[in-house]
Amino acid sequence: MAAVAELTLLEKSLGLNKGNKYNTHGERQIPVLQTNNGPNLIGLTTIAAHLVKQANKEYLLGSTAEEKAIVQQWLEYRVTQVDGHTNKDDIRILLKDLNSYLEDKVYLTGYNFTLADILLYYGLHRFIVDLTVQEKEKYLNVSRWFCHIQHYPGVRQHLTSVVFIKNRLYTNSH
Repeated sequence: MAAVAELTLLEKSLGLNKGNKYNTHGERQIPVLQTNNGPNLIGLTTIAAHLVKQANKEYLLGSTAEEKAIVQQWLEYRVTQVDGHTNKDDIRILLKDLNSYLEDKVYLTGYNFTLADILLYYGLHRFIVDLTVQEKEKYLNVSRWFCHIQHYPGVRQHLTSVVFIKNRLYTNSH
């Protein structure tokens, strides 16, 4: 999904009016927000953080110094590790690492829903939607997290809902 489309989804999930004007810059289609007063804002995470502040939902950026740092870490991870990757092997490594990280966490920062969860959900959606049932089971912690985020009010919107099978219909015991 293009970054501009993600920012539009984010605006809607934050309850903001669709008044922002976006362009893209360069070969990599980096989003640019044209501001009414002041310089343009460049980059997915910079614009996303600005939108969160505009919506007065700064708790999405983290509530403690440590949580704010973790949110920044995952926003950076999203842009440097997820964006631009289409190679299945790279995605498998990414999902394996994320699966390990999420083993004892509900959200990326631990127990609080943040902007990092929203943007990583948007960034991973195109990969998760194409996973087989077996692959979803292999990355069980990612699947649990992803399913949780897609059901968070206002996040998924028009994106395809990804189905996760929670229990088997038949057992091998007779």
